[in-house]
Amino acid sequence: MDKNQARGESTTGLSEWKQRPPYRIHEPNENFNARYEANCHCGRVKYQLSRQEPLDSKLCHCTTCQTQHAAPFQWAAVFHKEDINFVHGHHDLEWYDPTEKSIEHKLPCKVRCSFCHSPIMDEGRNMILLFPSLIHLKTDEDKAFFKPRCHMFYGQRVMDIPDGLPKWSGLNNESEPIEDSPPETVREFERKREEERAKRFEEGKNE
Repeated sequence: MDKNQARGESTTGLSEWKQRPPYRIHEPNENFNARYEANCHCGRVKYQLSRQEPLDSKLCHCTTCQTQHAAPFQWAAVFHKEDINFVHGHHDLEWYDPTEKSIEHKLPCKVRCSFCHSPIMDEGRNMILLFPSLIHLKTDEDKAFFKPRCHMFYGQRVMDIPDGLPKWSGLNNESEPIEDSPPETVREFERKREEERAKRFEEGKNE
């Protein structure tokens, strides 16, 4: 992999990463239905989204997100990699591997504009996390689609947010609900935990 390919300085022809989602440019004959437009702070990086409603939308209070965004929490919306189309500036992207603390394209990684350093997305192995504050949400209906559905890593929060949304101690649906999570969320969590306990008990009896 070329050392400077994130800045469009590849010397070995078309860099392989540009041919794969989410970086591959959609051709006009693919009928990419652009529902939203977004850009970084300086405007060098611009992209479109085809999906009307994200697969999920959440607020993350983990210390990594707090540090990376220099904010109390991160607001992220989950999309498929094919849902995004860069119309300008994908040569101006820069990657950051938080595990090895290095600037290279290794999944999962952080993606930002190499000029203004606006966070563009987190690229995972199968999905991308986009930041709705970069997206031009023009109507109340659009804003409603992106409304956060839960809080993650709420135990690491630096401020309380009494909004009535489910609040998880770690990853949503994979950790315990805490604080002012709606009672129905707590009951559903306890129901699932009891089902799993009963299943393990039955499996132990049959061994």
